[in-house]
Amino acid sequence: MLLTLAIPAYGGETIGRLPPDAEGRRKAVFVPYTLPGERVRVRLVEEKRGYARAELLAVLEASPERIAPRCPHYTRCGGCHYQHAPYETQLRLKESILRDQMERIGGLENPPVRPIVPSPRPWEYRNHVQFHLTPQGELGFKAARSDEVIPIRECPLLHPALAEVWPRLDIEVLPGLERVALRVGDGDDLMLVLESDDPQPPEFSVDFPLSAVHIGPEGRTLLSGYPDQEITLRGRTFRVSAGAFFQVNLAVAERMVAHLLEHLPPAPESTLLDLYAGAGLFSAFLAPRVARLIAVEENPWACEDFAFNLDEFDHVELYEAPVEIALPALEATRPEIIILDPPRAGVGRRTLERILALEAGTLAYVSCNPATLARDARRLREVGYRLEQVTPFDMFPQTYHIESISLWRRESQT
Repeated sequence: MLLTLAIPAYGGETIGRLPPDAEGRRKAVFVPYTLPGERVRVRLVEEKRGYARAELLAVLEASPERIAPRCPHYTRCGGCHYQHAPYETQLRLKESILRDQMERIGGLENPPVRPIVPSPRPWEYRNHVQFHLTPQGELGFKAARSDEVIPIRECPLLHPALAEVWPRLDIEVLPGLERVALRVGDGDDLMLVLESDDPQPPEFSVDFPLSAVHIGPEGRTLLSGYPDQEITLRGRTFRVSAGAFFQVNLAVAERMVAHLLEHLPPAPESTLLDLYAGAGLFSAFLAPRVARLIAVEENPWACEDFAFNLDEFDHVELYEAPVEIALPALEATRPEIIILDPPRAGVGRRTLERILALEAGTLAYVSCNPATLARDARRLREVGYRLEQVTPFDMFPQTYHIESISLWRRESQT
């Protein structure tokens, strides 16, 4: 089947149209590894009532912007989606996609989308990586829209210290071993994390400097070195434990922190609520600017790190609980500012209702998924919040992922 592609879509695909059906409708078809304006040959692999997906067979008329991908695993490994486009083109596509999501799903006319903030390093930026294992014990990544693990020889997204060490790992296939993760901290300090549903830690030995932790159903077991790392960002050093989340692109994370510090209103007498607070990245920089800071985080190891990282502040409180469980206990706090940094699924409807009931004057929504951001944006508008701006950040070059920070004000506060 031949298609001419037109519109970039969230997910790293481009949209074309199938021939008209009996009723004259032309169903949208999503094609990966393509660019707007290209004419391609495809094979349909999935057809739903309202859309279809296709496999790219050949590019017949290429975009003048198309380039050769850098990675030999590209299109087989599902980790990257834009290596066939120059970095400047990737940025333009992501900015356009975020605008489209806010318009179509969020119902915003001419949304105030600011220029995307690029990553200083489009390659070798990831300080953390998670591998899966093939049945033969080879490290790899899952194929696109599949559980098949593609063994890899290299990954150009990885921090050089990770790229150097992971091929030296000899991981035996063990029952229950689900993921193998590596993270690099300050001074190229390396940590290996083995995630398993087997409570029994595996036998382990290493002949080079490496901390190692086994995470099983009964908790963490230290196999070698230390259970945490130090990661410095904007001159501040954070303790980050095995199993706790921290941003994978530190240079872009620094720009996100700077953005919040610049655009949140001065609040020396205010209360700030930091939801999905993690190890305290945002709280650590915002605590000196407010009278009271209340954080909520579910992950117990991240909570331990948060308490350590913000120990110097007497006006900071931490609730270790899911956000939806903690919010009823916070109804009387009436924070002036709320920061929420939810997972990719966004904020559940009931949780969002409880957040909105706090009637904060300012909301800063840190999103890693423009589709769920746009869904939640529609509800924010319905209850009287006005979108001042949304700024995309390219946390994950070469991939379709789009990080953003949107700033909302209650209409009664303006």
